[in-house]
Amino acid sequence: MQEKEKYQYDLYAYVLMDNHVHLLIGDREDMLSSIMQSLTISYALYFNKKYKRIGHVFYNRFKSKEVETLSYFLNLIRYIHFNPEKSGVCEYNKYNWSSYRQYNSISEFVNSSKVLKMAEMNIEDFKNFHQEYQQKRGYIVEELEMEKCHIDDETAIKKLQETLQVKNLASIVNFDKEKRNAMILQAIAIDGMERKQLARILGTNEKMIYRISKKRINIKVSDKLTSPIGQKENQMAKTKTVFVCSQCGYESTKWLGKCPGCNEWNSFYEEKLAKDTRK
Repeated sequence: MQEKEKYQYDLYAYVLMDNHVHLLIGDREDMLSSIMQSLTISYALYFNKKYKRIGHVFYNRFKSKEVETLSYFLNLIRYIHFNPEKSGVCEYNKYNWSSYRQYNSISEFVNSSKVLKMAEMNIEDFKNFHQEYQQKRGYIVEELEMEKCHIDDETAIKKLQETLQVKNLASIVNFDKEKRNAMILQAIAIDGMERKQLARILGTNEKMIYRISKKRINIKVSDKLTSPIGQKENQMAKTKTVFVCSQCGYESTKWLGKCPGCNEWNSFYEEKLAKDTRK
């Protein structure tokens, strides 16, 4: 709790296993390295004192992945909670060292109420979200799917060149600010693209990519940006977001935890459509 107050972060899910730990953290101040350093040092001191030992507890630097969609966010919570069952230790809801049970009531340690609000779920919905997953043994497939989320640099470069229609990607950071930011926002939207990877490919720093991603500027990147006529059309055209169920095609103006059309959980994906606002 002291670290949470000091670094102002949210903890959405965790699981402590024999040889690793998963944490899902909302880093509001962009201080993930400091947060992890504080947590690992505190835990190592506690662990060594309790078991009367000396030396390292954690031998490798932590690995992190960005979570930029609600769908992936909820899948990740469930994936974390199912780690004990997937490893053959016990059923997910009987494991004492995960955050699953803290969703049964309001928790100060885990920001469970914030998760339920974002997902538009109550506690029973959250339980069903896990139970249906267990019955389908979805974690076997999902582990493979989650590994596919990240794309390698070679694939990323090809996708960037095709999407942005720019051969020399390093030149993007030298474009005028509006066009550069628009292109970077479009690049961030590419499936599997991570901010750290994008910064490396463009030859810039991750903090700049992070700042631009926060702006959420709805500008369509095209050759029209260089034309006065194109700029006028671009100002008149806005985008609207719809959420579409991948199972039955049901559309909604907001993200739903459960599809009313086919009763599938967490099946929606986000889609941006052009909305003509000219009068």
